[in-house]
Amino acid sequence: MISNSRLLSLAFLTLFAVSFVLHVISGARNFNEELARSGVAPINAFQFLATSRLWFESLQNWQSEFLAGASMVFLAVYLRERGSPESKAVDSAYEDHE
Repeated sequence: MISNSRLLSLAFLTLFAVSFVLHVISGARNFNEELARSGVAPINAFQFLATSRLWFESLQNWQSEFLAGASMVFLAVYLRERGSPESKAVDSAYEDHE
């Protein structure tokens, strides 16, 4: 059984894997459509993994997602409202801040 402390990591890892597989499948389909227009034989999804196009598109997406995630973390940590429940000290009791 997986403990609750690992569920968030497992959920994010699963979402990442599913989205990457879907990107490979749909990217290969689009790439094959372009190849067909120029009379070149299609490739399969595994062959598409070795193309620079897949990795270029993936890294562009990851760059923007990491930037968005880092911005949210930075804003959540450094720009909290004074007096809000999120700004209390970690070891202080809840009753100390009511």
